[in-house]
Amino acid sequence: MKRIIVDYKKLTTEILNLLVEKFPDGYGIRDIIKFTNQNGKYVEAVEVSTNDTIYLVKISDELVDSMESHDEDDESDTEISDDLDLDLEGADLDDEDE
Repeated sequence: MKRIIVDYKKLTTEILNLLVEKFPDGYGIRDIIKFTNQNGKYVEAVEVSTNDTIYLVKISDELVDSMESHDEDDESDTEISDDLDLDLEGADLDDEDE
């Protein structure tokens, strides 16, 4: 299985979908993985995976914004309009033949 560290700048739609699916309400402190990379920099990331790859996505403000806006886009696609006004008062709803 491959392990890939992904920065926000290289985030694909597939990985973003995985993040939003795994963390629909955002990630918590227990979801964060902390490590030192090969350059000696301290990194915080969250993990998502596919069948053959584990992605460690570096945490940043841009990542949070991207996840929130992606989630809002999905919600707006599935919302039902509140403008629909059905007036059923006095309507004949019986299916019986008279």
